[in-house]
Amino acid sequence: MSLPENIYRKALKAQEIEFFEFIIYSKLAKKIKNNNAHILEEISKDEYSHYLFWKDITKKDIKIGKLKLFFYYILIRFLGLNFGIKLMEKGEKRAQVNYSDFKEYLPSINNIIKQEDEHEKKLISMLNEKKLEYISSIVLGMNDAIVELTGTLAGLTFSIRDSKIVALAGIITGIAASFSMAASEYLSQKSEGSKTPFIASFYTGITYIFTVSLLVFPFIFFSNVYLGFVFSLLTVVLLILIFNYYTSVAQDKDFKKSFFEMLFIGLSVAGISFGIGLIAKNLLGISE
Repeated sequence: MSLPENIYRKALKAQEIEFFEFIIYSKLAKKIKNNNAHILEEISKDEYSHYLFWKDITKKDIKIGKLKLFFYYILIRFLGLNFGIKLMEKGEKRAQVNYSDFKEYLPSINNIIKQEDEHEKKLISMLNEKKLEYISSIVLGMNDAIVELTGTLAGLTFSIRDSKIVALAGIITGIAASFSMAASEYLSQKSEGSKTPFIASFYTGITYIFTVSLLVFPFIFFSNVYLGFVFSLLTVVLLILIFNYYTSVAQDKDFKKSFFEMLFIGLSVAGISFGIGLIAKNLLGISE
């Protein structure tokens, strides 16, 4: 049965997606060492059968770029199965491939739709990664580090105006604050009955230190304190952008809302601290 041109193009796209997912899931099944491996292996076999179904219709072979495969494989290995699968789902939606569009032309598509629904349920049952369990602790560490240290660095920049002293003060403040935040998270998690308060506090503390290191680095690299502060602010924006994109994909959250909310808070505190630094400098009679 010949398909209309627009439906044929969608069939080619569906064939490409099925082949791509077959390769990704089969690779992951060989690398993952837990009980999820056999689920991924089973899904990959189904995806390959779906690919053959579409190939029989399109009469074409599909090739997937090695760069695309490598990109997604690395993302999933380092950022988690949850993130990778959700990102692939978004790609399918952008490709506008809806199997219900084929029902009029391919009655047998119902079997594939049923299997895809089963795949989705199996994948959802797998998406219980530890890193997502502690996402609130990671948010706490990063958000507090951005808000507190950006404010501190802004105040120091416009009062001390020495990049090395600003960096030193930022490191000391950041390390002390990271231990304080980790301890607070430990006590908070313990009071809420968490079974893993130490792990939650570790995520908070290590995220805080990592964020502090990135924000302080420009002051070490640049001798000009203002240039260091500008790059520190750019780092803040980049961190907020990357982190909110990750959580928006992994947890199906509104990216724009969370990004601009976090950005507004961080930059507002920096602006207020900038003003406080100038006022303190003038009141104490500190000259440049």
